Amino acid sequence: MPQGEGTAAVLRPPRNTLNERAVGWWRTQWLLLTAAPVVPLAVLGALIGPARFWLLLPAAVLAAAGTAGAVLFPLWWFRTHRWEITGDAVYVRTGFFWQEWRIAPMSRIQTVDTVRGPLEQIFRLATVTVTTASAKGAVRIAGLDHETAADLARQLTRITRDTPGDAT
Repeated sequence: MPQGEGTAAVLRPPRNTLNERAVGWWRTQWLLLTAAPVVPLAVLGALIGPARFWLLLPAAVLAAAGTAGAVLFPLWWFRTHRWEITGDAVYVRTGFFWQEWRIAPMSRIQTVDTVRGPLEQIFRLATVTVTTASAKGAVRIAGLDHETAADLARQLTRITRDTPGDAT
């Protein structure tokens, strides 16, 4: 987004989507979080006869809601999360109703981290975290292919090394 004399920078959506495997990763996270209350309720409902209805009913409702959320929300998130890097900045857009645009100028980048949690490793994904001097916090790009994330971290490190500024 060059800005020359007499021209204004135009904010456009970042070009890159996340890896398609991010949908499965998010679904798995959602289902695990759903299982946390459902399994104990179902086990207790099976073991405690007098309270069976009052334990199995919320377990069934939570299981249905969790399953619906696991089907719908990851697709929605995949369609709304975008990212891009240029020689000038890192751009990340998330959200649908409340869209958040995060732009980290290269001259403000302090660290670039790549993280792969256990589920991310199973799905061959990674998260790149770009830390700046911003009070808002780091810019995160979650759901990248692990090789893309490693290349991105190398590229950002090279660009920030060559970018003048003190990153404060």
